[in-house]
Amino acid sequence: MQKDIRVNVFRALKSAGIFDRVRDSRWRQQKLLILCYHCLAVEDENLWRPALFLTQDRLRQRFEMLKVGGYHVVPFDEGLERLRTNELGPREVVLTFDDGTYDFYKLVYPLLREYGFPATVYQTTHYCPRRLPVFPLICSYMLWTARGRDLPAVPSIGVAREISLAESTARESVVVQMQQFSERERLTTEGKNQLSAELAKRLEIDYKAVLSKRILQLMTAEEIGELASAGIRFELHTHRHRVPRDRELFLREIRDNRSALEDMTKTPAKHFCYPSGDYDPMFLPWLREAGIVSATTCFPALVSTGSHRLALPRFVDTTGQTEVEFEGWLTGAAALLSSVAAATGLRNVTKHRYKLPESRLQD
Repeated sequence: MQKDIRVNVFRALKSAGIFDRVRDSRWRQQKLLILCYHCLAVEDENLWRPALFLTQDRLRQRFEMLKVGGYHVVPFDEGLERLRTNELGPREVVLTFDDGTYDFYKLVYPLLREYGFPATVYQTTHYCPRRLPVFPLICSYMLWTARGRDLPAVPSIGVAREISLAESTARESVVVQMQQFSERERLTTEGKNQLSAELAKRLEIDYKAVLSKRILQLMTAEEIGELASAGIRFELHTHRHRVPRDRELFLREIRDNRSALEDMTKTPAKHFCYPSGDYDPMFLPWLREAGIVSATTCFPALVSTGSHRLALPRFVDTTGQTEVEFEGWLTGAAALLSSVAAATGLRNVTKHRYKLPESRLQD
């Protein structure tokens, strides 16, 4: 219901010419839109997790809207610097992609090259030397593909009793049990992959075929190096895709991530993205200590000179975002409506639920 209301509001604003007026306003020119994407579906992953995956066709549609609408896609560093010095041009947009999975190399980069768009990838690095899928995600995906079946008890992978896979909660309970088992057994990444292979066998899934398609695998060092040489920027996303609430462990994640990434790209890494949007103000002094210049969140808003440089907002584009909602964020009308809704308490219209710490971009 709220989704329908929001879409209808955006359609009415567009029909009334509000989108065009906001897009061409001085207010919009003083703001930078950072778009956030995660993964493209190699097969049907967009049906499994539509909030995480788009299809290549959907991303092409988005890029076409940027091109036809006269939006200027600029490099991340350039956009922030021009914002800081009040030199932004009209309709400026930055493209960011989180995680750095293989589909970026296979599906996203060809589109970026076709449209001539620059992009930044926030790259997690633990799996880069390993041609293996991310353990909990591949388990979840395979269980989803077998959702019409029952999984018998498999003590060797930590599943204590038979479970019907019809419901998502039941499937995720299997993933939790397998993760807990792997932790108890102190399994390596390769050992966890053996659990995934055993699960695939029990589900009658050809695991070798899954591996060959590189579903839910990260880009390799060679692929990252190739794209970095071609102009794609790679920045920090933690080594193991986690943000510990312990200073030493947090800084270790940055150090390990930076060391691996700079070795692959031969370029300094100084920007950061919170994995899974897991932002906490306690991280700010640690990021400064690590020499981080900027950090991006998943809070929906446009970036202004009043935005905190270590909590920059982004609009996360997903399968569930309609074309008119996407256009609303490009023009700035959606962000403006979010601000009005937050100020008046009409939060259900826009689902704007976050308040950023008060600081300035140049702090």
